Amino acid sequence: MDQKDREILEVLQDNSRLSFEQIAAMLGMDRQDVENRIKELEEKRIIAKYNSLINWEKAGEDVVSAIIEVKVSPQRGAGFDKLAERIYRFPEVRAVYLMSGRYDFSVLIEGTNMKDVAFFVATKLATIDNVLSTATHFVLKKFKQEGVILEDKEEDRRLVISP
Repeated sequence: MDQKDREILEVLQDNSRLSFEQIAAMLGMDRQDVENRIKELEEKRIIAKYNSLINWEKAGEDVVSAIIEVKVSPQRGAGFDKLAERIYRFPEVRAVYLMSGRYDFSVLIEGTNMKDVAFFVATKLATIDNVLSTATHFVLKKFKQEGVILEDKEEDRRLVISP
């Protein structure tokens, strides 16, 4: 991977809907070269997926997110990897991170309500062998996600009055 690949990745990270032509024009590159590089980055799984960030609250949908701290006892010969795989295979799980500090994994999950999340933790996550403890933190409000500010600030249209 070279500097041009990095530049392409930065452009795509900001807006993955741009065409090959648009990216080529932005970076001063040939359109076919951009297309070939992107295909190679996809094949190497450097580009793993193209996403849309949806503000479900504004769409009127009920989505409950929770961050779960998980303390585990790592498996002999496999370390944390096998446990992480067991956890990330659940469809409710949006992300799993190995952490430093008081707990081992940070697990981000989504459900339709708090009861769904609690049921997931109690029946699926906490019952996995080698899981020692969990601590669930419900997300009350999202202000910024994946670098995007979700909150629209109302513009103050009052006139400034000075003495």
